[in-house]
Amino acid sequence: MTKGYIHSLESFGSVDGPGVRYVIFTSGCAMRCQFCHNPDTWNMQSGTPYTADELIEKALKYRTYWGSKGGITVSGGEPLLQIDFLTELFQKAKEQGIHTTLDTSGNPFTRGEPFFDKFCRLMEVTDLVMLDIKQIDEEQHKILTGYTNQNILDMARFLSDIKKPVWIRHVLVPERSDRDDYLERLQEFILTLKNVERVEVLPYHTLGVFKWKELGFEYQLEGINPPTKDRVENANRILKTNTYI
Repeated sequence: MTKGYIHSLESFGSVDGPGVRYVIFTSGCAMRCQFCHNPDTWNMQSGTPYTADELIEKALKYRTYWGSKGGITVSGGEPLLQIDFLTELFQKAKEQGIHTTLDTSGNPFTRGEPFFDKFCRLMEVTDLVMLDIKQIDEEQHKILTGYTNQNILDMARFLSDIKKPVWIRHVLVPERSDRDDYLERLQEFILTLKNVERVEVLPYHTLGVFKWKELGFEYQLEGINPPTKDRVENANRILKTNTYI
């Protein structure tokens, strides 16, 4: 029986997909986003092992609160690093008639095997993907996260091809991702996709800075403040977020 390494659980998530969600935060992430507010999720081995059955049992206790739209969201960390466990969890959720949402950066995605076949099977039991596009410019993406974005954009195209419902999320970071030309390029890319149900701008915040210091890491965005209301409104206007609501 596969076990997943879980960082934490949230019983009443309201910003992690449609309706009220039971949110499962997995441990483990290869990305090193400069703005990460959960660096304590980077190490997979620091998580608590759970079986899929144990998590489904916990989640079902809150089913009465979900209404017609709620369900389970798996976030992270990066859930796709535990794709076998994730697929088993979502399969068991679908057997119970539970709506499943995957919140991912797309960083592990590849069309190479064995990952791609596993990803296709995961998509069969996934109702919604919330895809975080950190930065549309590849070189800036490498600076911001330590990795290319080419496979992430390829994942977005694949999800469009198979018509999998997607919400695009973009963290707005001053001096990193909030330039108008970057936002305009992101908007141009989103318009090439046929499956986007929602676009969300997530303003950068500094609430996780203390975790970096507790873990002995040097915080990469020291001195950069959250975006102003005007810059957030500007990003929402360029990305036309109100057209999806």
